[in-house]
Amino acid sequence: MDPNTEKSSVRKFLDLVRKSKRGKLKIYIGMSAGVGKTYRMLQEAHSLLKNGVDVQIAYIETHNRPETHALLAGLPVIARRSIFYRGKALQELDLQAVMAVHPEVVIVDELAHSNVEGSKNTKRWQDVADILDAGISVISAVNIQHLESVNEEVERITGISVTERVPDRMLETADEIVNIDLTADELIERLRAGKVYEKSKVAGALANFFQPEKLLQLREMALNEVSHYLERKISVEVPQQIKLRPEKFLACISTNHQTAKVIIRKTARLASYYRSPWIVLFVQRGREGGDRIRLDLQRHLINNLKLATELGAEVLKVKDEDVTATISRIAAEREVTTICMGRPRLKFFQIIMRTALFNKLLKNIAQTETDLVILS
Repeated sequence: MDPNTEKSSVRKFLDLVRKSKRGKLKIYIGMSAGVGKTYRMLQEAHSLLKNGVDVQIAYIETHNRPETHALLAGLPVIARRSIFYRGKALQELDLQAVMAVHPEVVIVDELAHSNVEGSKNTKRWQDVADILDAGISVISAVNIQHLESVNEEVERITGISVTERVPDRMLETADEIVNIDLTADELIERLRAGKVYEKSKVAGALANFFQPEKLLQLREMALNEVSHYLERKISVEVPQQIKLRPEKFLACISTNHQTAKVIIRKTARLASYYRSPWIVLFVQRGREGGDRIRLDLQRHLINNLKLATELGAEVLKVKDEDVTATISRIAAEREVTTICMGRPRLKFFQIIMRTALFNKLLKNIAQTETDLVILS
């Protein structure tokens, strides 16, 4: 057997072994706080317990909602880890205790939470990944606004910058995603009744985040995410009569950091939708060398390439003066199906000068089955 073939076969077998030992992940998702994600998780924990499953609460946040808090009665709980940080006593998920107890299933609320400085992991979703790798199944919850690839869109809708975020790959690897859906009117009525926040916070919430038009857009995003998940699951698990060419995306970015960030996030969404690999390509011309490019542009470029990696992309940085030829070559070598790039912001004389370059790219990809997507 060819050594490369043998190595590939061994890797595939190890992947199957690891996958069989890995815990299962179920995520409850909703358009915002107060839709009932934690309530449903606790209901499910009671059902599992009645059916003889060793389920324990690793971390839950009831926000002092009486109906939700009452469901904790009778459920086994793994004690939290107490930490003193900046003069305050805080409680965190005790990852080491979860591993030691090693139940069949644990409930871990607030997937997007940032851990206290000094914890093993900086984010709770990383704790969940460790728990899954240990063979323990996890039921967790997250709001749509915490999903990394929709971060800027959420900020545009709500006017709020969400700093605690979860990478899309956590949802992509989930074995089950359940949307807890309410209409905007139902959620606002729950808020007014004191079932979401305490009374003193209701007026402020209604004036800011909990506005019908904002909630409707967030609801649509949550529904779309679950819809995409189901389509991906069907495409993977349902046999197809015709073998389709697998999708692969190539996101082309420049030192224009704002456009680059949009391209990266939108391509991440496309790749997530099709459950496909994707590449971020930066073609560095001579005038963009380390000693010629402004420091702020260097910093923005590094941050964007880091963002791409966090969202699951393979990052390529190629030095070449011929940008279009490089894009065409990479697309051919990597069997890319769709090239994504930003809408150029060009003045009239630049359009005249660069039209030939753009036509060259179109001519090159027209000879293949590659699509070109211009992202606004």
